[in-house]
Amino acid sequence: MNKRSILGAATLLASVLGTVATSSWAQEKAAASVATAIPGVVEAGARIELIKEGFTGTEGPVALPDGSLIFTETQANRVTRIAPDGSTSVFVEGSNGANGLGFTSNGDLYAVQVLKPRVGIIFPPPKVKTLADNYEGKPFGRPNDLVVDQKGNVYFTDSGANPPAAGQPPNAAPAVEAAKPTVYRISKQGELKRLIADIERPNGIQLSPDEKVLYVANTLGEHLLAYDILPDGSLGARRQFAKLAGWTKTDNGYSSGADGLAVDEAGRVYVATNAGIEVFSSKGEALGQIALPKKPQNLAFAGDDKKTLYIVGRGSAYRIAVQTPGFEGRAK
Repeated sequence: MNKRSILGAATLLASVLGTVATSSWAQEKAAASVATAIPGVVEAGARIELIKEGFTGTEGPVALPDGSLIFTETQANRVTRIAPDGSTSVFVEGSNGANGLGFTSNGDLYAVQVLKPRVGIIFPPPKVKTLADNYEGKPFGRPNDLVVDQKGNVYFTDSGANPPAAGQPPNAAPAVEAAKPTVYRISKQGELKRLIADIERPNGIQLSPDEKVLYVANTLGEHLLAYDILPDGSLGARRQFAKLAGWTKTDNGYSSGADGLAVDEAGRVYVATNAGIEVFSSKGEALGQIALPKKPQNLAFAGDDKKTLYIVGRGSAYRIAVQTPGFEGRAK
């Protein structure tokens, strides 16, 4: 991660937008709950601190080199920054409904976007561009999450158009049929390739620290899925990496609520589900759960040492100190 380029671009944007902090940690902090011990992850009684409530959509958290964190308020069409002191400010205004975020090593901020479904660079301003907005002529349904590997390849999910709410009629048929739920990769050279097309509702996506395994959360599934990344960039066979405790019956059937993913330096995998944050070893062994006041949507490690886990969901943002830092080789 090129810290100078990201921080310099952030300073430029702040001067252009004239962003002003909207809250202070001293005013907003409150105890949400305390954690149950998970060896190597969190200490018993570690405080889950509420940073702030009332955000309009909470997704896509990713660390900045200065110890702060940014995340997307998808419905508010902006990217918001949380400073180390807990204060918040606008980082990007007019984000085209950005959802998942990821940085390249030179400081380009990639985002999957849902207002006009696409994947592209949204920051810094001189580099804003669209990388892909369709597959074989069919527009994306709802790009959801992404991860950028150390070579600059972008892996992202398209979970498909949102289903209608319970009791509501289906949405009007789109003018053009959308691409089916899929996991894609955009190579560093800009080539779009479909990797996986058999997941009901692909959502969060993440790479192992050595970037040899791709993890995909299926919101409707009982398991976190994993795929070995082969030398030619293709994927090996699908396997059920870990069984999720968040698997529960809903009005429309069953759902784990599996959403955002993160990994730490030891290769543990952290999954936002209906149960909270579920933590697994690099072999898929269940290690424990971090319960939260609200169902989480996404998470990321941040701070100077990446030993703070930030969690966003349902309009709220939290943080908790952890024992093992997040993986340092990528922003997330």
